[in-house]
Amino acid sequence: MKLLEKAHMMVQMIRLFFALFLVTLLSSEVVESRRAKTVTTSFEYKAINCRGHSASLTDFGGVGDGKTSNTKAFESAINHLSKYASEGGAQLYVPAGKWLTGSFSLISHFTLYLNKDAVLLASQDISEWPVIKPLPSYGRGRDAAAGRYTSLVFGTNLTDVIVTGDNGTIDGQGAFWWQQFHKKKLKYTRPYLIELMFSDKIQISNLTLLNSPSWNVHPVYSSNIIVKGITIIAPVTSPNTDGINPDSCTNTRIEDCYIVSGDDCVAVKSGWDEYGIKFGWPTKQLVIRRLTCISPYSATIALGSEMSGGIQDVRAEDITAIHTESGVRIKTAVGRGGYVKDIYVKRMTMHTMKWAFWMTGNYGSHADSHYDPHALPDITGINYRDMVADNVTMAARLEGISNDPFTGICIANVTISMAAKAKKQPWSCTDIEGITSGVTPKPCNLLSDQGPEKIKACDFPTESLPIDMLELKKCTYRIKHA
Repeated sequence: MKLLEKAHMMVQMIRLFFALFLVTLLSSEVVESRRAKTVTTSFEYKAINCRGHSASLTDFGGVGDGKTSNTKAFESAINHLSKYASEGGAQLYVPAGKWLTGSFSLISHFTLYLNKDAVLLASQDISEWPVIKPLPSYGRGRDAAAGRYTSLVFGTNLTDVIVTGDNGTIDGQGAFWWQQFHKKKLKYTRPYLIELMFSDKIQISNLTLLNSPSWNVHPVYSSNIIVKGITIIAPVTSPNTDGINPDSCTNTRIEDCYIVSGDDCVAVKSGWDEYGIKFGWPTKQLVIRRLTCISPYSATIALGSEMSGGIQDVRAEDITAIHTESGVRIKTAVGRGGYVKDIYVKRMTMHTMKWAFWMTGNYGSHADSHYDPHALPDITGINYRDMVADNVTMAARLEGISNDPFTGICIANVTISMAAKAKKQPWSCTDIEGITSGVTPKPCNLLSDQGPEKIKACDFPTESLPIDMLELKKCTYRIKHA
């Protein structure tokens, strides 16, 4: 009997042991499952400023399935994070996924950070693109006389704003817009991918931009800007998919960018005809370096055509152009007014070009019929040196304006190898004045050859611009999110 009781007690103890073990196991699994819902992401990057607070888009209902609209999630997140503007600023982290969204606006003291596997997909629902007024220095939209659709990532009157990532992607899904443009069905000007207006201290870096509806990066009426490590890709036949367009901006640095597009890779602007003249806000103190461009129908670097507020002190160096229509192009016309002066380009390599250099005084696109025919542009102090080019159809096409010649052109130490089917006359020059030294093939007579002793002509300014004094800080973040 006692043996039976002992056996029964043993069975009860074994059952109790297994019950406790099972409870412990289940509790552990619950804890682990709870832990699994919280992910900690750590990353580092360089920025003009680090932030005191961070959040993930998923904290505000973001869904990265490529189908669900996240416009309200972005708006909610940014509105929530705005309360930290005076407390070290805030960062919104976009994790891996495809995040469909319409236009949304940024805030001051703010960073938008895209994970390397994050893709912002631009919505094709027109209702998610608010319409705003034309730019005051343009007087009308570029595509249509009325207003313009707000850019995908937008901001105005901001200070200290960063759009960056670990080479995350913004895909404008531009084919929809290109078709509307070609069919002339647009009531308003197409949106850009990133546009910041009337803002100071801007960084746009380490991103891939695909298939923009129109221009890709457009800082306008802004200052102290860094655009760095950007890859821009669009079909070479896509309309007006300019790469980076600093517009009426001061103290800007564009560097380490790779651009394949259907228009100018970098287009420097400052307003259109009488509107740009009246607004009177130039682009100046611009640095462009380590740029690679492919654009068979447009320029590597274009100055204009909207340059009526003036363009001054542009310094470009270490530029590579491949299968691009022209290396450096100045676009202006009677009625533009304004000026393009003190332009310096050096160490440029060009492969398969239609023109190495092109200056156009008859670029006739006007905002309207009210432009002043007496508003003549002043084009002077254009300096190119230390360049090589091969497979070039025509060395240069330099066309000034009658009674308003382009002056102070200086080209030194430049070797251009002509294509097998090159033009018989490698240089075409009208209404220009300037000098050359050590240039092959022999330039036109309006660019007098100064001989090899003047090879140091066209030198860069020796003093640095303020934007080169700005150093990026190392920022480290740990974000816990679902």
